[in-house]
Amino acid sequence: MAEIREATRDDASEILRLHIASIRAFGPDAYDETQVEAWAEKDDGTRGYPIDTPGHYLVVAVNDGVVGYGHLVPENDEVRAVYVHPDAARNGIGSAILGHLEEYARGVGLTRLELWASRNAVEFYERMDYRPIAEEAVEKEHDGREVSIPVLVMRKSLNDGDSILDEMPDETYR
Repeated sequence: MAEIREATRDDASEILRLHIASIRAFGPDAYDETQVEAWAEKDDGTRGYPIDTPGHYLVVAVNDGVVGYGHLVPENDEVRAVYVHPDAARNGIGSAILGHLEEYARGVGLTRLELWASRNAVEFYERMDYRPIAEEAVEKEHDGREVSIPVLVMRKSLNDGDSILDEMPDETYR
């Protein structure tokens, strides 16, 4: 049976493995091979991620194994990550993680959340009522060169009944 709980340091290696597996399984839906490998490569100091980065972490554990995780940085109103292992994907785990992160965010007084969505995850976030507000790119070094990974900045109001105008960026997204 699946259990959603706060992540601990003991979960870090499993989180890292599922993070990389998820990128390699779903990244090719939206990115070329070089972009996927640059994103999955963890020699840039992100090997300590996620546990060494501030925020609120959740994992979904099944039979003592981690099959999904989420990361919220309340200080930035930011969902930093929602990842599900490919073998457990498309079973509602990502939605459950995001729902728990949103509930936590409301509990600490946040009124909206933003995230940087990889192109392969945009439809998922749109189904969860996030809306694109800007285009950005994550720059990663891979094989001695810079690789640009395009993403969409997305936002969601956590207040029931807020106008869509409250979710619009300062400049209209195009």
